[in-house]
Amino acid sequence: MSKIAIIIGSTRPGRKAADVAHWVYQIAAKRSDAEFELVDIADYNLPLYDEPIPPAMGTYKHEHTIVWSEKIQSFDGYVFVTPEYNHSTSAVLKNAIDFLYREWNDKAVGFVSYGSAGGTRAVEHLRQIAGELKLADVQAQVSLSLFNDFENFSVLKPDPKQEASVGNMLNQVVAWSGALKSLRK
Repeated sequence: MSKIAIIIGSTRPGRKAADVAHWVYQIAAKRSDAEFELVDIADYNLPLYDEPIPPAMGTYKHEHTIVWSEKIQSFDGYVFVTPEYNHSTSAVLKNAIDFLYREWNDKAVGFVSYGSAGGTRAVEHLRQIAGELKLADVQAQVSLSLFNDFENFSVLKPDPKQEASVGNMLNQVVAWSGALKSLRK
């Protein structure tokens, strides 16, 4: 059975990413085709990238990188939950991604984004990053509008149709995660 991380991609005070990720997790937890785990970047206290050797080498000096590496390596696929900040993803998510290389390779990734335009521009950037990391990004994505899926732009109240969008994205992440296992052996 594939193991999928739902990564909370913001550490900003008052962030909505944790609420969105928990909502995705509640939907995912009803499934029996994969194991899902919430991973909060805030729990790893990653500084601005500080490794002296490029991550593609897989040689890490700092304990925080080793701990992050072990966590990310343990998964077969990922769901990145990202806000859209200034037409892109959060700096903290990009930084956390950049700490590693091989740990991401030949795995699937799906996206759940939110913002005034549904966070779609953040996902556009993440798809480019995924390609460089040999992450197979799935076609289906979930885009939550601050206007339609949040009450007063702050309380998550997703349109009921969004649950089907999450299910579709998870179907693809789980399927691709299983299909890519042979590449990781």
